Amino acid sequence: MRRLLRVIILSGIVFATLLLVVAGTGVFVVRHSFPGYDGTVELTGLDADVEVVRDGNGIPQIYADKPGDLFAAQGYVHAQDRFFEMDFRRHVTSGRLAELFGKKALETDKFVRTLGWRRVAEKELALLTPTTRQYLDDYARGVNAYLDTHEGSALSLEYAVLSLKDPTGPDYHPEPWTAADSLAWLKAMAWDLGGNMDDEITRTKLAAKYPVANIASLYPDYPFDRNEPIIATAAVTKGGAFTTSEQAPAPQRGMLTEDLLKSLDTIDKVAKGLPDLIGRGDGIGSNSWVVSGEHTTTGKPLLANDPHLGATMPGIWTQIGLHCNNVNTQCPYDVSGFSFSGLPGVVIGHNASISWGFTNLDPDVMDLYLEKFAGPNAVMYDNKRTGLARREEKFKVAGQDKEETIIVRESRHGPIISDVGDDEREAGELSAKKLKSPEAFGVALQWTALTPGRTADALFAINRAQNWTQFRAAASIFEVPSQNLVYADREGHIGYQAPGRVPIRNAGFGDWPVPGWDSRYHWKGYIPFDAMPTEADPVDGVIVTANQAVVPETYPYHLTDDWDYGYRAQQILERVRAAGKLDANAMASIQLDTKNRNAEQLMPYLLHVQINDEFDRQGQDTLRNWDFTQPADSAPAAYFNVVWRNLLQLTFHDQLPESAWPDGGSRWFEVMRTLVTQPNSTWWDNLDTTQRESRDDILREALVNARAEITTKMAREPSNWQWGRLHKLTLTNQTLGTSGIGVVDKLFNRGPYELGGGSSIVDATSWDAAEGYKVISTPSMRMVVDLSDFDKSRWINLTGVSGHAFSSNYIDQTKLWVRGETLPWAFTRGAVEATRKHTLTFTKPEKDN
Repeated sequence: MRRLLRVIILSGIVFATLLLVVAGTGVFVVRHSFPGYDGTVELTGLDADVEVVRDGNGIPQIYADKPGDLFAAQGYVHAQDRFFEMDFRRHVTSGRLAELFGKKALETDKFVRTLGWRRVAEKELALLTPTTRQYLDDYARGVNAYLDTHEGSALSLEYAVLSLKDPTGPDYHPEPWTAADSLAWLKAMAWDLGGNMDDEITRTKLAAKYPVANIASLYPDYPFDRNEPIIATAAVTKGGAFTTSEQAPAPQRGMLTEDLLKSLDTIDKVAKGLPDLIGRGDGIGSNSWVVSGEHTTTGKPLLANDPHLGATMPGIWTQIGLHCNNVNTQCPYDVSGFSFSGLPGVVIGHNASISWGFTNLDPDVMDLYLEKFAGPNAVMYDNKRTGLARREEKFKVAGQDKEETIIVRESRHGPIISDVGDDEREAGELSAKKLKSPEAFGVALQWTALTPGRTADALFAINRAQNWTQFRAAASIFEVPSQNLVYADREGHIGYQAPGRVPIRNAGFGDWPVPGWDSRYHWKGYIPFDAMPTEADPVDGVIVTANQAVVPETYPYHLTDDWDYGYRAQQILERVRAAGKLDANAMASIQLDTKNRNAEQLMPYLLHVQINDEFDRQGQDTLRNWDFTQPADSAPAAYFNVVWRNLLQLTFHDQLPESAWPDGGSRWFEVMRTLVTQPNSTWWDNLDTTQRESRDDILREALVNARAEITTKMAREPSNWQWGRLHKLTLTNQTLGTSGIGVVDKLFNRGPYELGGGSSIVDATSWDAAEGYKVISTPSMRMVVDLSDFDKSRWINLTGVSGHAFSSNYIDQTKLWVRGETLPWAFTRGAVEATRKHTLTFTKPEKDN
């Protein structure tokens, strides 16, 4: 017995020791990549020492004597905090994901390589000013200095996990960072924030089944009578108008063959996979507004911004301050705000004189062209045969020895994107046997971002701008993506500027694919910058941009027909007008507004429906006396959103293809607003039944079904219903967080978090009604800038500055964000010193002296 007991004890000790070794190894691997925030590091190429001061949230403020030193230090700091994210992004933008993740990523790679993001970025380098090009090289020098002393698991935990599994293997070594790596990310954001290609595809697929009038009812006109545009009058342009002469017809039914529709499905599938990789998801939108001193407690402007992007882990932004020790013409930077890892400078924020914010203008800068092939290497144009450009693209694929190759073809309009698919040539070319003419057809994409430009120059110029004139000059070279820029300065001025390349079409408005063989549909230039919408110091002292219509219908150029329908913008505008004198806290409280204006307009119809069963009627009764706000603990918000999802399903799922099912955003608010006034519309009829349904039949069924669903999902008693229990956010790592391996997912993902808000609400925690209630996009950050005293400004990030799982700065801002709180935003040197927790000093190597 003693011998058995001794064996058990010894076995226990051995097992415990093994557990400690495994745990210790795990802790070492996890912590191995944590960067040092204190001490001294030699950095080649410096003119003088550079100091990086970090606060308790790890937010870096960099101080240098020369711009080159400043941006080199930023490159090093970004690599410290987020290198795996940077490496992943450059693999996305260069179409090389398969090198890391194997064949499952190859389809995405083929699409990106067909578009040629990286090729365009490389061409842009030659267009940039020598100063901008030098800054990009300085930034790359800083990134590569970090790579020189770190590799594998010392760079990031993701590399350690990848090294344990085929296909990447333990021998992967990231290549040096280059200037083109930085520029290529701008192409990804341009894709994320520009164009209506998915709507063009959806309209075309619907045209194969429905009359154009039916399709138009799903794309209502913007409600100018209820929701105001950003600029109220059309007197915002200089020069003569050059408008589109005629609308393009929908594609003829005879052209909408099975092969064409299959090709469009392939394009749609691959294209919709990209935003999740990039970081935006399906939720379009952002809020930004500025008020002049007449509306504030200090007499100086206030500016707010919260871009809505995909909920990723880590968040898409990282906070930073870039400060010249002595600000002068040789070193003009004193700027703080939100940056992208992989890109030097500040994208959104303020310097010592001005502040700016972005929302998506979302003009129609993409057009699909049907190309009529005249053989494999030519297309028809104005009855003449014209050749296609061709290039070969090779792909290395982790886990296989043989490279894969495709041929990319380009017409005058752009790349033939219908060549992309599992079976490139067959999916891309239409079968001639199914057409009356002997030719086959393909689909080309013309997109403004595929023309090299100078947006990188514009970003640095905005960082340096000291007044409205300099800010507008910078905006004039901000080419893609087109954004709504709001502005404020310490002198008390506020302004709005729409920059970017927006095409002028000979014919058509970009609603449908157009004939590529007809020169009438060729672009004839871009809207001149002097004709782009702008406004300075409006009389009412308020500018609100939330992706609504920019200009009234009398504006002489065509920007787009696909605005957000203005529900968020109008709510913000009404809150600002009713607020009296605002301070930073009052501005921040508006960012958290959860009023559902869609619920407000539907409620009379929902409450009018007669429900006899007492149990079912309990759900309807929760909506009575509701104030239409949607905090996480709201019972009526929970029930209404379940009703809304059921209503959309019952109304449209039987008649629309799955790819066109409603997501429940502002377009569907507007569709339903009109539809409820038409009680006998054919949209109400359920084609799966033999009887003819009317509006009230479907409303009643939606209310009853919702009562059953919410009872099953949550509770029988309505007082126990809470919107946040359905509406949850899980912050998901874009790569290994979707592995499907539980332990790996838990390493990198965080949550779930119960949220209020919702789609097309100011607190825009969007969800897709076709999929469920989970949050898919969020305010990716929130900021309020106080132009009376920058140190009184507030900011918060969705996650934290660190991309290292288990770092104290990985999600240290998330709980504050969930609660709607913000952090103090230290800007002046004294305020930064008061928050100092870490100091890292870069010095010149002795050989450089």
